[in-house]
Amino acid sequence: MSVAQKLQALKDSLKASDRMPVVFLGHGSPMNAIEDNDYARSWAALGRSLPRPQAILVVSAHWMTHGTTLVDVSAMPRTIHDFYGFPPELYAQSYPAEGSPEVAKEVISLLASHHAEGDDRWGLDHGAWSVLARLYPEADVPVFQLSIDMTKDMDWHLSIGKTLSELRNRGVLILGSGNVVHNLRTMRWGGSPYDWAQEFDSHFATRLGERDIAALADRQGLGPLLQMAHPSLDHYLPALTIAGASDERDQLIFMNESIDIASVSMRSFVFY
Repeated sequence: MSVAQKLQALKDSLKASDRMPVVFLGHGSPMNAIEDNDYARSWAALGRSLPRPQAILVVSAHWMTHGTTLVDVSAMPRTIHDFYGFPPELYAQSYPAEGSPEVAKEVISLLASHHAEGDDRWGLDHGAWSVLARLYPEADVPVFQLSIDMTKDMDWHLSIGKTLSELRNRGVLILGSGNVVHNLRTMRWGGSPYDWAQEFDSHFATRLGERDIAALADRQGLGPLLQMAHPSLDHYLPALTIAGASDERDQLIFMNESIDIASVSMRSFVFY
């Protein structure tokens, strides 16, 4: 089934449901925000297929905290250009969406068990705005971010997704942004994917499709392959949170099932 056929099936299915889907996007290079490529076009098509949310909660690989889980409560989140060495036009990009302070405060209460706190200093990093600029180019949906606590094990992030899942019934789109495989130390421009990158990506997709979510957070079971795919877990944890926000009622579709620069998976998925 082509991406267009998958998205049409998604759109048709969501007509009969009041429940929002949950989405994980492999965001890759910040240049995807301004380049005309397959990734950008697929994100735009996805945005047209999704029901319009009341608010968007983004879990991005690029807001890492240590010992805290923070929720952005700002009224107008700033656009953060958290990268270097890119063309001037990328630094000129702005995503002027409003925040959603009231929903953000409800999320803090919902995540009291995870010791969540409010924060008004962050904003929207490129893991958020580079994909939102394609999904909702008018920046007309309120959006706020949730940080990833790097001191917590993978199960913690699955449980955060499960706790947040009730937001799906309230018009909130939970959006994860990272990469299923992300090892920039081994990247090679124009190179074919490493065998270990393909193996981890395929293993992730298989376990996710079988709804063996616990296996995706089993550090021992994933073994050395996890370390190769993720020298740091920052780009993996948002995928776990999104997986945790799904349940047995959901259907699953994959998008952008490719590996860039030999060691970055662009695999994206939607539970609906």
